Amino acid sequence: MTVYLTLLGRYALTLGAVAAAALLAFILWKQEAQTPWTRDGRVRADVVQIAPDVSGPVASVAVKDNQWVNRGDVLYSIDPRWLKLAVSSAQAEVEARRQEMAMRQDAARRRAQIQGVISSEDLKQTTSAASVAAANYQGALAALALAQLNLAHATVRTPVAGYVTHLRLLPGDYATAGVTKVAHYRWPAFLGGGVF
Repeated sequence: MTVYLTLLGRYALTLGAVAAAALLAFILWKQEAQTPWTRDGRVRADVVQIAPDVSGPVASVAVKDNQWVNRGDVLYSIDPRWLKLAVSSAQAEVEARRQEMAMRQDAARRRAQIQGVISSEDLKQTTSAASVAAANYQGALAALALAQLNLAHATVRTPVAGYVTHLRLLPGDYATAGVTKVAHYRWPAFLGGGVF
C-alpha cells in the first residue's frame, strides 16, 4: 500500500510540475504576444476599440484586416430587419397613442363645455385621462426616436482614421452591443522609444 501511495505521489508531483510549467509558459507567451519588446526599443500605438451600439447578426463586413479607413467609413453592418420591425411597431404605437390622446382631449373639451351639468369629479377624471393620454403619446414618440436611432446604428462606422487590425468578424457572426468586434490603430499615433 505504501509503495502504491509513494508511486502515486511521484506521479502527482510530476504532473503538477508539468502543469505549472505549462501555465507559466502560456502566461509568458501571452505577455509577449500582447506587448512585444526588444532590448533596443518599443513601439506603441493608440488602438481604438469599436463596438456596436445594437445587437444582431452581422449582415456584411466592408473592410479587410490591415486596411486603411477614413473617419466615417463603414466597417460592418448589422442585419437591420429586426430594427426596421421595431421602428414599424413604434410608428404604429405612436399612431394609436395619438388617436387615444385626440379622443381623450376631445372628451375633456366637451365635458368642460357642460361643466355645470356634470360633477366636478367627472370633469377631473376626464381631464386627468386626457393628460395621461398626452403623456403616453410623448412616451410613444420617445420609443419611436429610440427605435430609429437603433436602426441608424446598425451600420457601424469608424470614428477616426487609421488601419483596421485584428479583424475577426464574418457575415453571420453575432455582434453584441458594447462588445468590441473591430479594433484599429489611430493614425498618426505611433510612439517609439528606445534604450540608448
